[in-house]
Amino acid sequence: MEIDSTFSPVYNNLPIGELERRAKIAYEHMIECDLCARQCGVNRMTGASGVCRIGIQAKISSFGAHFGEEKPLSGWRGSGTIFFTRCNLRCQYCQNFSISQTDSGCEVETDELASIMINLQNQGCHNINLVSPSHVVPQILRALAIAVQLGLHIPLVYNTGGYDALSTLKMLDGVIDIYMPDMKYSNCGVAYRLSRVRDYPSINRVAVLEMHRQVGDLRIDKQGLAQHGLLIRHLVLPRNLAGTKEVMKFIERDISRNTYVNIMAQYHPAYNSHHYPEINRPITDCEFQAALEDAIQVGLTRLDRITL
Repeated sequence: MEIDSTFSPVYNNLPIGELERRAKIAYEHMIECDLCARQCGVNRMTGASGVCRIGIQAKISSFGAHFGEEKPLSGWRGSGTIFFTRCNLRCQYCQNFSISQTDSGCEVETDELASIMINLQNQGCHNINLVSPSHVVPQILRALAIAVQLGLHIPLVYNTGGYDALSTLKMLDGVIDIYMPDMKYSNCGVAYRLSRVRDYPSINRVAVLEMHRQVGDLRIDKQGLAQHGLLIRHLVLPRNLAGTKEVMKFIERDISRNTYVNIMAQYHPAYNSHHYPEINRPITDCEFQAALEDAIQVGLTRLDRITL
């Protein structure tokens, strides 16, 4: 099977020099860093770091062809996944905590990051999947400018926890083909207790609306591969702590009934979850089925039921 030869990623439509221009603007935001919704205000250009604990250089934990993503992303050759070290959230149950909450990984120059993108494309990966990219958007933009000159021509996936700054997302308009945000919570108190960000629901909703404005509903080609659009992930938590029904209502009412949603059953206790009795167990089959029913009842029909 071959990728649709008529498809071209949106970044190929940008004027010459536009990616580097945006990268320059993004780096300027690092002087008093407001790249993510934390808006720490530290000068990362001098090597200082805020909540993300990343300075001027991006740090990568690992990269490679990933076959465990949603089928429209993984296809038959894998999603070209780049795991960036650290995160702007502090999820107490994070199942990738060794990546998101530690300093594991290596700092990379932007030309090295560009080479990784090209390497993943040469392996046959269907897309470049940027995991936890919110705090390293400047580095991604500069690397992309280099990679395009080297022949990059597959979609970019922005795979985020969903706590993204609107101004940064606007810098990515016309750059990202597939946005894949989490929508974790509908309750501010739960968001603060479990991820240390009280305003997550409001920030998240504004961010996802902007993502949909840029790319619309997910488009999948005849071979089943995602080409362009929005794919939302929602992790079911024990005792309905994620507030699934309210999240699904928002998606149907304010985004689109045709939104592609992955309701995930993968939750299990990890990281610091043993300190939180309410999440110190896996979810039950009944809890997962109730979450699916919540989505169906509000009118959502594009549900990816294959969990990670």
